Amino acid sequence: MKINYVFFGTDTFAVTVLNTLEKQGIIPQIIITVPDTIQGKKQLLTPPLAKTWALEHNIPILQPEKLDDGFTSQLKAYSPELSVVASYGKIIPQSILDIPTRKTLNIHPSLLPEFRGSSPLEYAILHKETTGVTIMRLDSKMDHGPVVAQEISEITLPVRRDILEEKLATQGALLLAEILPDWINESIIEQEQEHIKATFTEKIKKEDGLLDLSKPKEAYRKFCAFTGWPGSFFFMERNGKNIRIIVTDATLSETGDFIITEVKPEGKKEMSYEDFLKGNR
Repeated sequence: MKINYVFFGTDTFAVTVLNTLEKQGIIPQIIITVPDTIQGKKQLLTPPLAKTWALEHNIPILQPEKLDDGFTSQLKAYSPELSVVASYGKIIPQSILDIPTRKTLNIHPSLLPEFRGSSPLEYAILHKETTGVTIMRLDSKMDHGPVVAQEISEITLPVRRDILEEKLATQGALLLAEILPDWINESIIEQEQEHIKATFTEKIKKEDGLLDLSKPKEAYRKFCAFTGWPGSFFFMERNGKNIRIIVTDATLSETGDFIITEVKPEGKKEMSYEDFLKGNR
């Protein structure tokens, strides 16, 4: 459908949403993303993935440092019918959420009110067997707004975070495309969340990736949840020193054993776990 909307997003999840919406013929007139950041060992100024996508598709970009009056004026100039938010990374003030005539919708990768906050993918992998996506109208509180649509995912957990992210971003974008005509026509009745049932996630920290190898199922869930960042690791004594072993690939056997297949020992290149153990004897 043809709709005048702006898109707020930043990372891989946002780009997958954009790719899926593009296939449905739903292309934003402008993309709002975060400023470029210094990254990597070479400290290079790196654009967010959503900016790269916008440049490749010749779509205008705004990268406000602050969502202030100046940005508000810029956004109002586009006279949007709708804003869509998918993994933007900043809290958006209510005054900006209310600019579009049909307000602001968010694609959230959990079945709200479960797993509000910054880490719903990781928490689902760590704790659940199933999850899903929610389309909600954003309000001024974190993941608090009314539900417009929800859908359970068919994927069974645990799986690697990158796989779940792609699945839910695609599913969420397709669900959004499905409900957009009714939302624009004001024929959807939104539902208040059951706030008393809300659960919350915390920002993942580097130390969260430490594995307890005596708990194989928990270790596998952590490996899946923390694929990419912060990664998962354990320590092993070598030559009288504890060294960090990063697990880069692993599986869970049918009997529930955590099978490590690839590792990157501290100061070394990636290798098979079998070869590492041979060299550690």
